[in-house]
Amino acid sequence: QVQLVESGGGPVQAGGSLSLSCPPSDYTAGPFCMGWFRQAPGKEREGVGVIITRSGLTYYADSVKGRFTISQDNTKNTLYLQMNSLKPEDTAMYYCTAGGRGAYCGGSGASWGQGTQVTVSS
Repeated sequence: QVQLVESGGGPVQAGGSLSLSCPPSDYTAGPFCMGWFRQAPGKEREGVGVIITRSGLTYYADSVKGRFTISQDNTKNTLYLQMNSLKPEDTAMYYCTAGGRGAYCGGSGASWGQGTQVTVSS
């Protein structure tokens, strides 16, 4: 497993945008996939989106489709999450993952970051 550190969270008004990033610290080889999860207070952690690193293929949860975009910087293996048209219900701790065998690149074998808080006010 590798250490992941998310950044870019913070407070934002509804309708605004934020960009999260997640650079892995010590990858010697790129992971097969990288993904984003989020967890709101009192709710289970849910997958937001995933990218297959070699092909660039992405997949999103219905709740964020059309508003969020996952991308990667292949040179640095950095994962990004561009969040537009934010809603109060997007308020959560956001986590990046890498190398997992489950949905959204979580599950068995996944490396996780510590999370970055996103707070959307109405």
